[in-house]
This record gives sequence, C-alpha cells and structure tokens, in this order.
Amino acid sequence: MKKILLSKEIHAEAMKLLKGKVELVVLPDSSMETAQKMVADVDGVILRTNIGFPRELIAAAGKCRIISRTGVGVDSVDIAAATERGIMVCNTPGVNTISVAEQTLALMLGIAKQLTVMDRSVRACAWKVRNSNSTVDLDGKTLGLVGLGRIGLEVARKCSLAFGMKVIAYDPFVKAATGITLCSELDEIFRASDFISIHVPYMDETHHLVDARRLALMKPTAYIINTARGAIIDEAALAKVLESKAIGGAGLDVLEDEPPTAGNPLFKLDNVLMTPHSAALTRECEMKVAIEAATAVLDFAEGREPKYIFNRAELGQSSSKK
Repeated sequence: MKKILLSKEIHAEAMKLLKGKVELVVLPDSSMETAQKMVADVDGVILRTNIGFPRELIAAAGKCRIISRTGVGVDSVDIAAATERGIMVCNTPGVNTISVAEQTLALMLGIAKQLTVMDRSVRACAWKVRNSNSTVDLDGKTLGLVGLGRIGLEVARKCSLAFGMKVIAYDPFVKAATGITLCSELDEIFRASDFISIHVPYMDETHHLVDARRLALMKPTAYIINTARGAIIDEAALAKVLESKAIGGAGLDVLEDEPPTAGNPLFKLDNVLMTPHSAALTRECEMKVAIEAATAVLDFAEGREPKYIFNRAELGQSSSKK
C-alpha cells in the first residue's frame, strides 16, 4: 500500500476516497524540519498551501513519485527539482474557475461600491457618508484582463452579461476570443481600462509584472483586482499609488507575504479591499479540488496515469535524455 503524506487534512469526501486504498499520514505542523523528516519514506504528497515544496524538501523525499496540489497554482513547488527526480506534479485546472471568478466580481463590486467604508460609517452613525459620491457603477465600463485562461474567460463572460462591460485582454498565447478585444501590448490594458483584473500564473516572468511604471499608466479613477498571486504586483508601488489616490482603488485576494505582517502599509488605506487568499475556499470548491487532488494520487497508487500532470512534457524530455 502506497504511503501518502497530507500537508494538511483535506475535505472529508476526499479522505473517504483514499481510505483503505493508501496509507495516510498528516503533517502535525508546517515547519520545514518536520516536513523533511516525514517525506523521507512516502510515495506521494497531497499539498495544500500551508507549506511550500522547495528543492531541499524534494531532495529529502527519496521515494516520492507524485506531488498533487489542491489547486491550479504550482508556484509553491520547485518544478525543475521535481522533474529531475522523476516526480509528477499534478494540479487541478478548471476546478476553481467559478469560485475565483465570483470572488473577482465580489472584489470589483466591493471596492467600486465602497462597501467596507459604507458599513463602518453606518455602524458609527455617520449617515452622511451616503452623500460622499465616492462610489461608481460597473455598467458600461471597460474591463481589462491580464491573462485569458479559464478564470479570465469566466470573469469576462460574467462581466459582459451582468454589467454590459466592454472587455479587453492581453494574453500573448491567445489569438482570438469571441466578444473580447485582444491588445497587442500589456500597457494598453493599463491605459484603457476602468477595472483591471489579474489572471496569470506566478513565475519569474510575471514577478512584479505590474510595477510602478504600469501603475502610473492607469486612469486616476481605475481599479485593479488581483486574485492570482500577490507578487505579480509590486505591493510597495501599489501602496504608494493608493495612498496618494493616484488610482481609484484595489481589490486583493492575494498579497506578497502571506500571512501579512501587522505593519503592512495597505492596512491603513480605505481604498483597498482585501480577503485572505480565500477565493477558492468556498465549501463547494474546497471539496472539488480535494477530490481532484486525491483522484490523482489514487490513479498513481493503482497504476493509472493521472489526468493533469503539470510537468508531463518536462518529464518526457528528462526521460528521453537518460
């Protein structure tokens, strides 16, 4: 029976799927020292966001042949190191699309309508805030998408149907998209959009993709939304433009440092709305991604090839060189 390490317990339905078919062990804490000890004799790992899987941890996982992520993002895994060791890195593309798209819209509406400011004001009996004219409508505005994968397309569909928004997008890997105007340069998105939403994976090429220069291109009334990864935006630069009110505001489900420290400059600003990297943690989505991640491990344990192997091509190339 294959031994599988859970970085953290997963949904009960996924646990049922695995029970009796693999031996399950759970990390008691998120320290690297504990993880290095416990991966030494496991055949696979189901990885949540409570730990990363860097090269040194992969080196300690001598028997491991699969790392299955409960989500689409694999930036917490050293893919090159895993590939060198012949380890499949599996993820769950598409499973969290609806949940993240809905969170994107929630952040857009929340910051555009200043819901947290309005709520605090009502609780403080500051009823006159209703006359501040600080809120805006989404109807008819231009939505600019950075990345046009599954989530970006779903956000485009919802915003177009619900709010009649004009949708433009930048994605060098997409050649055509119905009802969406594709931009040839990323800077066009920042100049033309009333709302900008980030939907690209985090990698070396997208680190601080949204920097001070691009933020300076935005309209003073524009908003930026990020439900992808925190470090895609230069957070220090974002804090400066928000503090000076050079842009309308921001809605963030992700931050550069998670969890953030108490001194984060964003915390004192009213024109930013934040959630704790929780877009894909709805009841429905948490169950679906756990089942998908567990299914990949079960396929491996029973001799089948998992459906979604993120480093499939790299593993093939690595094998052909041997």
